[in-house]
Amino acid sequence: MKMNDISSMINDNIAEQIGLKLDEIESAENIRILFAIESGSRAWGFPSPDSDYDVRFVYVRTPEWYLSIDDRRDVIELPIEGDLDINGWDLKKALQLLIKPNPVLLEWLRSPIIYRADEPAMQQIAALGEKTAHQRPSAYHYLHLAESQYRRFISTEENVRIKKYFYALRPALALRWLRNRADKPVPMNFAALRAGAALPDDVSAFLDTLLEKKAQTKELGAGPRHAALDALIEQEITHAKASMNELPPLSRGLLDEANVLFRILVHRDASCS
Repeated sequence: MKMNDISSMINDNIAEQIGLKLDEIESAENIRILFAIESGSRAWGFPSPDSDYDVRFVYVRTPEWYLSIDDRRDVIELPIEGDLDINGWDLKKALQLLIKPNPVLLEWLRSPIIYRADEPAMQQIAALGEKTAHQRPSAYHYLHLAESQYRRFISTEENVRIKKYFYALRPALALRWLRNRADKPVPMNFAALRAGAALPDDVSAFLDTLLEKKAQTKELGAGPRHAALDALIEQEITHAKASMNELPPLSRGLLDEANVLFRILVHRDASCS
């Protein structure tokens, strides 16, 4: 997994602040961060001028920490400070969720904005994640997101908060991707997801207008429903419900692979410290 150049996506001063915060966390918690990425609207590709920086990371602790009989917290959450929202998951928790699978973590591994990474470790975790990406639980996740956003904020309204369309459309397009491009992982970036969806011209034109406005203003406001966009979201929800049982269930053999990878990364980190 090749590190990206974030300079074109993240202001240098912000990137430096984030790097310093990650250094502070490593020192204070006696951990090593395996990777830290951007997970919110900036990574999805439709930020507003005032969007937070949603930094998420996966970290590993010492072997002694894991060989303890008391229950210990497996997340690190910092209070939101200005526009920095930073938190992370312990490696054990991350791997447990990865093999369920957890599409959130799969998206972290595909973020176009990587603040730091142990590239071999991130690549190994991503390789395990690829084996879970098209399993039934992933489709359930995107179906729940698409349906909940659409039913709560769009389907019963004459005028809708325009940005809510993004939050319903993104999981709907992920469902379409799983249906039509099962050989490739669902992209996190909205432009890449869109490019693989073969959207109708009127939907594409509407989205182009919304994306331009969203990049320039803090609040898009409300507007009338868009019939073609509604139809597309409804179609993907309906199709996902009808075809869910056709998707393969999770392979139980992945637990053994995850355990091996966990031990490798914990011992590797201990030997390097």
